[in-house]
Parts: sequence; C-alpha cells; structure tokens
Amino acid sequence: MVTWSKPARNDLKQIHDYISRDSKHYAKMVTQTIIERSDALNEFPLRGREVPEIGDPKVREVFVYSYRLIYEVKQRDIEVLAVIHGSRDFFEQVTAEPST
Repeated sequence: MVTWSKPARNDLKQIHDYISRDSKHYAKMVTQTIIERSDALNEFPLRGREVPEIGDPKVREVFVYSYRLIYEVKQRDIEVLAVIHGSRDFFEQVTAEPST
C-alpha cells in the first residue's frame, strides 16, 4: 500500500497551488499524474532508481514531468517521502521547513 508522508502531501499541495496560478486545469492534471504514478508503485515498487544523494536502495525515485517523486520501500508498504522539482537543490528542498 502506498502512503504519503505529511511533508510529501504538503509538497503536492504547493505544486498544485503554484501551477494553478497560471492554469487550474494543468495543476489538476500534474497532481493527478503524480498520484497515479505513486499508485503504480504498488505493483512495481523497485521501478524507480536509487536516489543518488542518499545511496540507500530502499529510498528510490521516479520522475513525473520535472518532479522527483521520492519514496521508501518498506517491507509491505511504500511511503512517499517528498515531491521536489528536479532543478531544485535536493538537500535544501528536503530539509526546508514547510511553508504555511
């Protein structure tokens, strides 16, 4: 089963809000696609590559448009840890405090 961490849910909301400034339709499409790709991990949890910055085979990523969907493969579950833009600094993005 795929679950989303609170920071990952916040990432998805921020992505939606940012894109919706220009296009509500495109914002919905992008976030829906990200969710669909995460759901597909149920069948193929190892489809993504290891996150190079972490080097742990359980922490993997798939690319969706220009976003990195980062997740951890656990014994029976998959947890989405973050969704970050590919052009952003990885460590800055994943350690940043969520905006309110």
